[in-house]
Amino acid sequence: MPFVIRDQSGKINGVSDHAEVGVSEEVPGDDPELRQFLIDQGMSSPDAIRQRLAASDLHMVRLVDDLIDLLMEKGVIKFTDLPQAAGEKYLHRQVARRHLQSSLIVQEDDIL
Repeated sequence: MPFVIRDQSGKINGVSDHAEVGVSEEVPGDDPELRQFLIDQGMSSPDAIRQRLAASDLHMVRLVDDLIDLLMEKGVIKFTDLPQAAGEKYLHRQVARRHLQSSLIVQEDDIL
């Protein structure tokens, strides 16, 4: 069963497939309020949910890149702490992003 997050007025404003801090209210999958929330969020079918998740994957990849940068900048981790395959992927993305940034005019909301 899904777990929901509610706003101050008691309306559902987030959903998770597992309990976590701040997300502990479990509701049935066929709950009418949950169903309406999912429709309002453009997640009325499994295909719509998959499409939305695929679109958010690009943003998550960029978030992970930025998080790795921040952790290395703060000295929390070193590049050599990354598993070899992860380090290689990270380096390939960094090189590609720098190359793209130097050869194009990049908009602030572009995902590189």
